[in-house]
Amino acid sequence: MSSTLVNPPTPMPQESGFSPRQLDQISFQVVMQLIAWLGLLLLIAPSMIILITSFSASPTLQFPPPGFSLQWYTSLFSFPELRAAALNSFQVALITTLVCVVLGVSACLAMINSKGRWVIAVDALVMSPLALPGVALGLGMMTFFAMMGVQLSLFTLIVSHIVICTPYVVRNVLASLSQLGSSLQEASTALGASPVYTFFKVTLPLIRPGVLIGAFMAFLTSFDNVAVTLFLSDARTDMLPIRMWSMIQNDLDVRAAAISGVLIFLTALLMILMERFSSLSKALIGN
Repeated sequence: MSSTLVNPPTPMPQESGFSPRQLDQISFQVVMQLIAWLGLLLLIAPSMIILITSFSASPTLQFPPPGFSLQWYTSLFSFPELRAAALNSFQVALITTLVCVVLGVSACLAMINSKGRWVIAVDALVMSPLALPGVALGLGMMTFFAMMGVQLSLFTLIVSHIVICTPYVVRNVLASLSQLGSSLQEASTALGASPVYTFFKVTLPLIRPGVLIGAFMAFLTSFDNVAVTLFLSDARTDMLPIRMWSMIQNDLDVRAAAISGVLIFLTALLMILMERFSSLSKALIGN
């Protein structure tokens, strides 16, 4: 019998298991994640560089530092001018924040309950300081006070900070009120509650995250503002941002980095407290 040779079957190439559309989605996700990590690195890198530099053994700003020491942090306690400047900045920021919260919440309540076209104009007017350069805004305010015959003082500085910080409160509170709607307030009014009771017992607890975030941003903006403070503060009022600016400009003093390290720590602590009382992350990711 003659044997017949049978050629073995040619193996078929295995498919990847992903359709072109799935590959496009995966590629898009990978690119977006890379961009997100790059953005996060750019945000964190300046703070990390400042923190590392603050522990330098050199009296001037150098990176990488030639050695490490805690002497610049300990020297801050024996710097009375610095403590006075920090106290002034804290007082101005605290007063500014309190006034901004009262003005911002009141303005938002009036805007959200009104149907007139003037709301758009008022919103644009309130938000306009964010669109102007800080130097131009500070120079314009200084010129305005000079024309009105008002001497530069702590009062003019606080008024100027209120102007530049109120938009942060308005924007956050207005967003919270827009998501809230009016059904709960109408139900409270229908049950016989007064407007004051409705605000403090119904509206305010629900918009608390927006109020806290706006207050937090207003406080930080006022505390570390340089441009407007440089124009509006008088010679007798020493503010922390101006003190740090002069330290860097004149001597490249590494104590400015130590001050920045303390501010970074306090800012992180405030953010933790704000998260604790506002529960912002739960609101964003859905409990």
